[in-house]
Amino acid sequence: MTLILLSLAIFLVIYIFISTEKMNKTIVALFGASIYLMLRIIDSETAYRIIDWHVIFLLVSMMIIVGITKDTGIFQYIAVKAAKAVKGEPLKILIMLSLLTALFSAFLDNVTTVLIIAPITILIAVELGISPVPFIINISLASNIGGTATLIGDPPNIMIGSKAGFDFLKFLVVMGPLVVLLLVLFSVILWVVYRKKLIVSTERKARILEFDETKAIEDAKLLKKCLLVLAIVMTGFVFHGLFKLEASVVALFGASLLMVISGKKDIDEILKAVEWGTILFFIGLFILVGGLVESGTIQLASEKLLALTDGNVEKTSFIMIWASGIFSSVVDNIPYVATMIPMVSNMEATLGTAAIVPVWWSLALGSCLGGNGTLVGASANVVAVGIAGKSGYKISFMQFTKYSFLIMLFTLIIATIYIKVLFFL
Repeated sequence: MTLILLSLAIFLVIYIFISTEKMNKTIVALFGASIYLMLRIIDSETAYRIIDWHVIFLLVSMMIIVGITKDTGIFQYIAVKAAKAVKGEPLKILIMLSLLTALFSAFLDNVTTVLIIAPITILIAVELGISPVPFIINISLASNIGGTATLIGDPPNIMIGSKAGFDFLKFLVVMGPLVVLLLVLFSVILWVVYRKKLIVSTERKARILEFDETKAIEDAKLLKKCLLVLAIVMTGFVFHGLFKLEASVVALFGASLLMVISGKKDIDEILKAVEWGTILFFIGLFILVGGLVESGTIQLASEKLLALTDGNVEKTSFIMIWASGIFSSVVDNIPYVATMIPMVSNMEATLGTAAIVPVWWSLALGSCLGGNGTLVGASANVVAVGIAGKSGYKISFMQFTKYSFLIMLFTLIIATIYIKVLFFL
C-alpha cells in the first residue's frame, strides 16, 4: 500500500503540472518518469518495454508526411476553392470550412489542421468584412469532432487502438457513421445560430471570388509525389489489419518513401516537422503510467470502478464516456487516456475481451469529444485562439467555453445514444 500511495502522490503532482501547464509538459513528464526510475517504482527494462513504440513511430511518421505535404500549399488551395464554390456566402463558407477541418482532422493531427486552416479562415473573414471569431471557434470544435473518426485522427485513438487491437478500418466503421451524424447536426446548429448574423454585401462576396487558389500551390511536382504517397498510406491503413501489419509500419514506410522521392536532401530540415517535444512527452507519460501499473495502483482503481458498477458493462460504458468527456474538457486528454487504458485492460481480464469492447469505444468518444468542453480542453482550441489573438482578434475563455460546452454536451448525448443502440439493444 505504501508503494501505491507513493506512486499515486508523485503522479498526481506531475498530472497537475501537466494539466495546468505551469511548466512545459514534456519536461514535467520526463522529470516524473526519472523520479519513478530513481525510486525503482519501475525498473529501466520494464520502462523500455512499457513504451508503446507503435504509437511513437506512427506519430513520427505521420508528422513527417504531413510536414512535407503542407509545404506544397495543397490544404490552402482546397480551403480557397471551397470558399469560392459556395459563391462567397459567409454562412456556407463557415459550414464548408468546418466540414473541411473535420475531414482534414480525421487524417492529420488536429493542431496541424488548425495551423493550416485558421490563417486562411481569418483572411476570408476579413475580406468579407466580418469578425473571424465565430469561424475560429467553430473550426476548432469541428477539428475535435473530425479527429474522433479514425485511428490516426487524435492521439488518444492511436493509443486506444494499439492497446485494444482496433485497426484503422475498425475505427472508421464504428466511429465514422457517428462522426458523420455529428457533423450533419453540427452544420444544422451553425445554420440556426448564424443564419441571421453572417450577412454581407454582394461586393464583399465578389472579393472572395477574385481569390486565385492556384497561387497557393508552391511545388506542383512535390505535390504529385505527396499525393501518391498519401494514397499508398491510406490504402495501407485500410488493409493493414488484413495483412497483419501495424499501422505504424505502414506510416513508417510512407514517410521513408516520401523522404526518398521528395528531392529534399537536408534531413534536419525534414525532421523539423516532427514535434519532438510531443514525442518525448509520450515516452515520459508511458513510463509514468507504467509505474502506476507496476505499483498496483491501476489494478486497485479498476477493481473499485467495477465494484461501483457491479461489473455491468453498460453502466461502465456510460460512466466512462461521461467521465472521460468531463475530465478531457479541463485537462489534457492524452495523459488521461494513458491512465485509463491499463484500467480498462485490467477490467478486460475480469469481464472478458468481447464484453469490454463498448468501454474502449466509450473511452475514445469521451476523450475526443470532451476536448470541446472548454478553451483549454484541446490543444487545437488553444492554438486556433492563439492565431486569432496574434491577428488582433481576442477570444476569451468564457467567450469560447459558453458556446463550446453546450456543443460538447450535445455530442456526448448523441454518442451515448449511439453506444446504447450499437451495443446494448
